This record gives sequence, structure tokens and C-alpha cells, in this order.
Amino acid sequence: MTTNITNMHLAIAKASAFSSHQVSKSSIADFSSGAKGASCAKLKSSCHIAFTNLSSQNVKFSDSRFERVITKAVSASSDTKPLPGLPVDLRGKRAFIAGIADDNGYGWAIAKSLAAAGAEILVGTWVPALNIFETSLRRGKFDESRVLPDGSLMEITKVYPLDAVYDTPEDVPEDVKTNKRYAGSSKWTVKEVAESVKEDFGSIDILVHSLANGPEVSKPLLETSRYGYLAAISASSYSYVSLLQHFAPIMNPGGASISLTYIASERIIPGYGGGMSSAKAGLESDTQVLAFEAGRKHGIRVNTISAGTATLLLQLF
Repeated sequence: MTTNITNMHLAIAKASAFSSHQVSKSSIADFSSGAKGASCAKLKSSCHIAFTNLSSQNVKFSDSRFERVITKAVSASSDTKPLPGLPVDLRGKRAFIAGIADDNGYGWAIAKSLAAAGAEILVGTWVPALNIFETSLRRGKFDESRVLPDGSLMEITKVYPLDAVYDTPEDVPEDVKTNKRYAGSSKWTVKEVAESVKEDFGSIDILVHSLANGPEVSKPLLETSRYGYLAAISASSYSYVSLLQHFAPIMNPGGASISLTYIASERIIPGYGGGMSSAKAGLESDTQVLAFEAGRKHGIRVNTISAGTATLLLQLF
């Protein structure tokens, strides 16, 4: 069942992010006044994972198929010329954004903001949407959306197939392995993608979780099935735990990770059902624990951002 999830996620960025050692409520930023909604892409898998959208402002591997349409947008680390866009310099940094399936979502806007600041962009795309996404990118359908503040086009260095509902190959059911929508793709579980990124690039500095879905989001919680509830938790909350489990070991000390939450974790939002409010509450609680643990073990920051109206940058550095 294809599910349409409405979220109001914004990202905020500046140099003084919350410390990864924080475990207080302040590690969850909420700017919900007058928030603008954005619809999640209508996607599904056997566990119904969809990629959440994210809009923003302010803030070598290159497949030969992309060379015709891609213009280098990442400046050399030795270049001291100020960059337009974000008030931070991310030249020499590498970001992995999990959850980009088109050019309309939150993840896409985050990637553009990071690219404008000089970061190298890697993307994780839901497996059944991979061919459409890569074809659209290759044919220039996203070129208008790829324009950065300096007039260049955002480069996506590599696109990885990803289904964050599955942690390891052993977790994938046989009916999914043989599903024609997954045919032609390999190494798309969270563990395998992290291993592929390590093999290709060695390390990353930024991890973005732009994933959420609930197969029964349109149902009131009182009518939500156990399957629908647990599927929402799996795709929207645990997927962040899994990403950090596998990507944190390849993140450079001082790096940062962020996910996207929603005010439904704290307030009653009619129509946002199916266990999604519980999933967002769980995501916020997990963020505090993950900040505590990953900060000490890996020296990275962990934050989550709730939707707002004016400031839309990633709170990473």
C-alpha cells in the first residue's frame, strides 16, 4: 500500500551545534509556529519505507553516465574564496544523505545546501525508485533544481541503492529478494551500503536521515494494527539507530548526524496516525541517547530537527 505521509520538517544550520554529549530536551529543535507542510514521496516496499521530504534555505567516483549533465560544485579544500549559501565552509567534508528519491524533497534541499557550502554529496535512494531517479538525473530533468547560489550545478558524486528497513542481507525476506523492483540492484541493506561507502571513500563527515513512513498513517491510532504501528517505528525511528550503528564507525571525529522529527511527537495532530506520532516521539528520545553514546564512542554530534517556518538550515556545525 502506497502511503502518503505529511511531515513538517525543516533543517537548521550554524557553526555552534548542540554538543553530542547533550542528553537534554534541548537536543531536539522545534520551530513549529506557522509551519509549512510537505508531503512525503509516495513510495513503498515490503515494510513500507518512504523518503521524507525536506525544504531548506540559508542554510572519485563519478558514474560516467552522469558526466554529461554534472558540473563540479565542490570546491577544492585549498580554495579560500568565500562560498555563497551556508555560513559555514564545508570544503573537504563528505555527506551521505539517506532518503533522496526526487528533486522535491527535504533530502534534496539539504544536499543542495551542503553542496553550496562545499561538501561532497553521496546519496542513498530507495531501491525501487533508483532507476527513475538516476535516469531523471542523467537526462537533465533535475538540472533546474540543481542550480546552486553561485550558478553551478550540484554534483552527486555517487548514488547508492538503499532500503533502510533492512539492516543486513540476512534480514531480507525471500519475496523481497525476488521482487522485480529490486532486480538489478545489490548491496542495498544498511550494513552493505555503509561498507560500500567505506570501500569507495573511506569515511564521511555528515550523515542525514531523511526517512519516514507509516503504512497506516491515515488511520487513527485507535484503529492502527500492530503491523502498521511496528512498521512505522521500523521505517521512521529504528532506521536512524541502524544508520548510526553502521555509519558512525566510518564518520570522522567531529562529524555530525541529523534526522527529521515532527511536532506530533508532543501534540495531538489529527490525521497523523498509524503510529507515526509514536515513531517521532521514539526518534526524539533515541536522539538523546544516541547523542550521549555516539558522542562518547565516536566523537560525533547527533541531533534531530522539527518543522518550522523561517530558518531552514541544517544544525550540523
